[in-house]
Amino acid sequence: MSYHYHDENIVKSLPEDTVFVFGSNMAGLHAGGAARTALEHFGAMTGVGRGWSGQSYAIPTMNEHLQQMPLSQIQHYIDDFKIYTKNHPKMTYFITSVGCGIAGYKTEEIAPMFKGISHNVILPSSFRPFVERALPKLTRHFLRTVFNDEVIFSTRDDEVITSLDLSENEKSAARIILNTEIYPTDSNGRDRSFEISDILHVLNGKIFEWQNNSEGPMMFGGVILALLELYNINEKDFIDVWLGEREIPAPKPENKARRKNR
Repeated sequence: MSYHYHDENIVKSLPEDTVFVFGSNMAGLHAGGAARTALEHFGAMTGVGRGWSGQSYAIPTMNEHLQQMPLSQIQHYIDDFKIYTKNHPKMTYFITSVGCGIAGYKTEEIAPMFKGISHNVILPSSFRPFVERALPKLTRHFLRTVFNDEVIFSTRDDEVITSLDLSENEKSAARIILNTEIYPTDSNGRDRSFEISDILHVLNGKIFEWQNNSEGPMMFGGVILALLELYNINEKDFIDVWLGEREIPAPKPENKARRKNR
């Protein structure tokens, strides 16, 4: 399907049939960022932290205590919004970078949640790589290009990713994998250290050699965990691709990525 995008310049007015969509908190305190713009220019109401008001629509990304919501909960509210846009096809919806400001999430964490949304929505241009590009198939070349010290420990420098010998889809996947918060905790606050240690144990001596459980290997293992969850695969699958014994197709967009049991 095709998507529409805006250039993310600050707007203070929109056509009457266009709704300003912003990230909010359940307390309905619209004090900063796009929420403040919604309050001052698009009819958002103090105390209304979810849904339609005036010429605006609030998608909660923080709770009533102004704390970051788990991604799974934000997904629920975005799914509700998708239904809303489908049921109101005569309106246009101007989406801001929901959840990527005060709430603190990265674009690659939020943008994919908008995949498959109805045609009457205008998304931020920064969302484009994550809603439009399909994940590439996993190949030996992709794994061996991404999983090396220069890339893993480059502090997620985008220039490093840009310079890699990968297709644009592969670079997009690399950005998602490298920037997914996993170690020591994920973006939902879950401690992933035991899972990462388990992965390192399974892979140790097969394709990598880990000397100890210091922070370096744990960071490396965290990136591997992000890949396993993104593609819904396990360590055996990873090893097979690394050794060039097979390639793994991209997961279908409608499937939720959940790590398989070994």
